[in-house]
Amino acid sequence: MTDDWRKDRIGTALRGENPTVLRRLDASFAVIGDVQFLPGYSVLLVDDPDVRRLSELPRARRLTFLTEMDRLGEAVERACRRLDPAFRRVNLEILGNTDPFLHAHVWPRFDWEPADLVGKPVWLYPPDRWSDERFRLGPRHGALRDAIGEELDRLRTTA
Repeated sequence: MTDDWRKDRIGTALRGENPTVLRRLDASFAVIGDVQFLPGYSVLLVDDPDVRRLSELPRARRLTFLTEMDRLGEAVERACRRLDPAFRRVNLEILGNTDPFLHAHVWPRFDWEPADLVGKPVWLYPPDRWSDERFRLGPRHGALRDAIGEELDRLRTTA
């Protein structure tokens, strides 16, 4: 598989060509992160590539996006808690400093993280965590993908 989808994450998701998509939601796509140094890292992508900021969405769609961010966060929390007893919490972030489209990061945090990083933002992790092949999303993450997807489905039926 080529990484061409990375150049147009939302367009490829809309066309069914983005391999990281876990579920299509009402205003977004729940995707698993490209890197998994914190297993379960996921991202919520708005379903319109022209939307750059949360404030650009009409109020009802904005609330839908935020509700879906909450749903993805809870799905990651449930899946990670089930798969790793060292799970601590989930951090949710909408930053928008690099990618030009609206998206939200869902970072699971664990007790096994280095003591000097566990209480700090994920962005302070060393650069090698973002590029090292050991942490790249791959087939070994299938059970994690399935667990998050199943939790997304459960949360849809209880909403």
